[in-house]
Amino acid sequence: MDFSILTQPPVPAFVVAGFMVAFILYVYIAKAINAKKAPVEPKKTAPVTPAKAPATATNAPGTSSGDLELVGVDEKTAAVIMAIVSDKSGIPLNRLQFKSIALMEDK
Repeated sequence: MDFSILTQPPVPAFVVAGFMVAFILYVYIAKAINAKKAPVEPKKTAPVTPAKAPATATNAPGTSSGDLELVGVDEKTAAVIMAIVSDKSGIPLNRLQFKSIALMEDK
């Protein structure tokens, strides 16, 4: 048996300490880089629900609550816009009142 490995001096303490300091610095730098890259998520809030109103002649399904002025927009496009607004806001279409829908030109 060869026991020459037992006679080699151990690794000096300053070398081990240097590796530990380098590793700790690496961890902190990696955390800082990942914190900058991670997208900030908006705070979760409870969805706002409008108060329930009794169905009347003004907000009953299939009724109209006034005139809609279309400026540079055809009726089909206006209907799609109104449906999208209703869907994204979570408010039923019969509860929304649109005064006008106008085409905006890009500059």
